[in-house]
Amino acid sequence: MAARHGLAVTIVSNGGLRPSANPLLRHVTVAAGADAADDWIVDQIAKGDICITADIPLAARCLDKGARVLAPNGKPFTADGIGMALGMRELSRHLRELTPGGQTHHAGFSKQDRSRFLGELENCIQALKRAT
Repeated sequence: MAARHGLAVTIVSNGGLRPSANPLLRHVTVAAGADAADDWIVDQIAKGDICITADIPLAARCLDKGARVLAPNGKPFTADGIGMALGMRELSRHLRELTPGGQTHHAGFSKQDRSRFLGELENCIQALKRAT
């Protein structure tokens, strides 16, 4: 999708990813530490950017900067819904603490998730192109 639209993509991590030779992909490695990658993203992100993350607090911070935010399953995070998402995250954390072993089950990534993600990403890109 980056190639089709001629968009630069930045992947941020604290290591463990092999950099790509694709000139549209940039890999940034940040120092180890809690939230170091999140902090770098928030420092760099701007209105007109798209952040892809499953991290709800990071999504909230990016929305505050005017960016669009998508979860890997294609669900958009919005200013109207982020408060509820943060609340549900906190409730889930509390329930995990009450569960012996603290284990929870996460659904796998389905073909429908991939399709929804690609469709929503395309919608975001087109909306941003129209806005410029």
